[in-house]
Amino acid sequence: QVQLVESGGGLVQAGGSLRLSCAASGRNISSYTVGWFRQAPGKEREFVTALYRSTTYSESVKGRFTISVDNAKNTVYLQMNSLKPEDTAVYYCATGIPGRGYENWGQGTQVTVSS
Repeated sequence: QVQLVESGGGLVQAGGSLRLSCAASGRNISSYTVGWFRQAPGKEREFVTALYRSTTYSESVKGRFTISVDNAKNTVYLQMNSLKPEDTAVYYCATGIPGRGYENWGQGTQVTVSS
């Protein structure tokens, strides 16, 4: 079992940047798929990005967001640049065994982008 704790959310103006962190404990995440999802008010949770052997991004964040992993710190990051009001959501990190879906989720961190 992997425990995940996100941090780094907050309020930022449109065009600004934030970096989210997701600290993992319990197991080393280097062999897991790691991903970020988000859920805006009144909407379903949606995929943002994932990393295993390669990275995948949703079209809405491609070119603006970057996922990375520091294996020494067992931490996943999401660098978010050129933020837009539509990026406002609770952001969740997740891990999973490749091919089996995401099994471990963090509690989420709020990101609010003002116009």
